[in-house]
Amino acid sequence: MERGGRWISHGRGMLPLLAFNILSEYYRHERKPPVTAGLLAANTIIYLRPTFLESILPTIDDVWFNAHLILKRRDLKRFLLSPFFHMGESHLVYNMLSLLWKGIQLETSMGSVEFASMVAALLVMSQGMTLLLAKSLVFLNYDRAYYSEYAVGFSGVLFALKVVLNSRSDSYTYVHGFLVPTRYAAWAELILIQMFVPGVSFLGHLGGILAGILYLHLRTSYSGPDPLTTMIRGLSRVLSWPLRLFQRLFGSRRRRYSIRGAVGGGSQVDGRTVNGVWRCPACTYDNSGWLSVCEMCGSGRDGAAVSFDDLPLEEMRRRRIQRFSGR
Repeated sequence: MERGGRWISHGRGMLPLLAFNILSEYYRHERKPPVTAGLLAANTIIYLRPTFLESILPTIDDVWFNAHLILKRRDLKRFLLSPFFHMGESHLVYNMLSLLWKGIQLETSMGSVEFASMVAALLVMSQGMTLLLAKSLVFLNYDRAYYSEYAVGFSGVLFALKVVLNSRSDSYTYVHGFLVPTRYAAWAELILIQMFVPGVSFLGHLGGILAGILYLHLRTSYSGPDPLTTMIRGLSRVLSWPLRLFQRLFGSRRRRYSIRGAVGGGSQVDGRTVNGVWRCPACTYDNSGWLSVCEMCGSGRDGAAVSFDDLPLEEMRRRRIQRFSGR
């Protein structure tokens, strides 16, 4: 998250760099994680604010994360939407490159539905932690005005994702030139960014780290199904129902044709002849009714394997004629 009271656009010309990295990473990976791609697209489109969405998207002034305004007005818009807004191209590109790297690894390993559930949970938890920290400092009479701070950006969620990603690592990694244990990389980055990068939201990043730790604790202590994952999986099934219905109505009628036979396309089973065709019980290949041996696998109509050497000469002649007459 970045702090500020107005939208500052800096680092122009970095969006082509972001596009190049996204395309190269997705080209390099055999599996293309859709949730990560959707998050990258959502953040980028909101920043670019195309004309056809201008009347729908709120302005950054309407979504700044501000603990005072959220609690006073019960403003869920600021609570939920502020992570998707960025102050400039450098802010956006840095966060999206981090999301690209973390998202591909996590979504590939845990699956898209569970990853989507985790991101949604971490977004709410990191925002909630930041809100709780800001309010707690008011009760402690801390003189810095975190309670009235304005911040936007996806970095709180990114810190939470970093905690989850590195939680089981026993290796070491470099964080801005310093070698640290990978599982503590988020804490090291929190301190170093606060020291060397002005204008960042300390509470937003700290809230993300605490949200990641809390998420891991809840996952290890709860052995039942994740209700959010179950809900997302059920919603995806509902939304894909028309496609499944279309495939059931039209896809099952299509046959995969070989030269003359088909695999798994008819209704005949157990070697019975229907419409001049019988299906092999062994490989489900549809053979001509006058063949007693499956052309595909050599099994008899009863499913027993038959050696080509044992076939009568007339049968072998017919099989050769049947096989090459269509070429």
